[in-house]
Amino acid sequence: MSHANTLSQRELNRATLARQLLLERSDLSPLTALERIGGLQAQWPKPPFVGLWTRLANFEREQLSGLLRRRTAVRATMMRGTIHIVSTKDYLATRAALQPALFRGLAALRGKSEHLDIPRVLESARELFDQPRTFEDVRDALVAQYPKANERAMGYVARMMLRLVMVPTDDPWAFPANARFQLAESWLAKPVPSSEDASALLLRYFRAFGPATVADAQAWTGLQGLRPIVASLGAKLRTFKDERKRELFDVADATHPDPDTPAPIRFLQEFDNVLMGYQDRSRVLDAKHKPFVLLPGLRVAATVLVDGVIAATWKIERAKKRATIVVQLLAKTPKATTKEIAAEAERVVAFLEPDSADYDVRFG
Repeated sequence: MSHANTLSQRELNRATLARQLLLERSDLSPLTALERIGGLQAQWPKPPFVGLWTRLANFEREQLSGLLRRRTAVRATMMRGTIHIVSTKDYLATRAALQPALFRGLAALRGKSEHLDIPRVLESARELFDQPRTFEDVRDALVAQYPKANERAMGYVARMMLRLVMVPTDDPWAFPANARFQLAESWLAKPVPSSEDASALLLRYFRAFGPATVADAQAWTGLQGLRPIVASLGAKLRTFKDERKRELFDVADATHPDPDTPAPIRFLQEFDNVLMGYQDRSRVLDAKHKPFVLLPGLRVAATVLVDGVIAATWKIERAKKRATIVVQLLAKTPKATTKEIAAEAERVVAFLEPDSADYDVRFG
């Protein structure tokens, strides 16, 4: 690994914005963009559409829905045991490498695993998920087979241990609230590789989020003990230091933008990559604003970037045919900037609520 200079906080900020397509709206295709930014967290159907809309020029909802229906992208349990939308190519290349983190998640079953024969439950669940089914249907079937076992524990084992994808529908945001799941190999009609080598996953991470620390990579993946694998990547990576003298890694061919590059106002989805990609979020989030962004129940608010840092949170409230986007500023903001935020907010609400008769922007 070649060594280089110390990077300032602002240089790290602009590097992240560039990798995450947030310095200017990109002309990349949605599929290429998904791969470039490392996928998007998708706990609910709508947020990834916002994630691509804010990053891409002329993005339309059907572009992402179409990728999912054509099976060139999938919505599945991935990094940190959470649901993401990634390209099918990336899913096949990296899903197995994430399995140790998902297996470790079974520790949550403490006290619920009595009478739980995990291999038998998994085999039964695998047979059930060979066709699209909701988790409720599968849990009901498993309870009928294993009446003494904990219902929620059986569902959790299936979610963490089987390679499942969510099956898209004709719903406006590609999935209903109660989506069906199917084995990835059945949905994609191809096997999912079984190698747990994390090298490709880490290179994907540093290309999307670098420069970053090993701790950042571990926070994003949910995996532990990644330092030896990072070391094994050798000349594929460059190293830097941050202002706190911590070692940062980046792909060898990466370019870094000028720290004075302007950063436009951007509305980010819940659980956006700029927050989920790092253990240390200080490059985009001031410590005093954490309580308003990192919420109880492991939720992460939808946010607004101003000059590259999080300056507000937002949500949409719907009343009959009227949609209101509520922006909560986190600090005193110049009037001119507030007007720019309001203009972008109007575009966001028009994209997310196309059937509304009227839109409104309200500042908290």
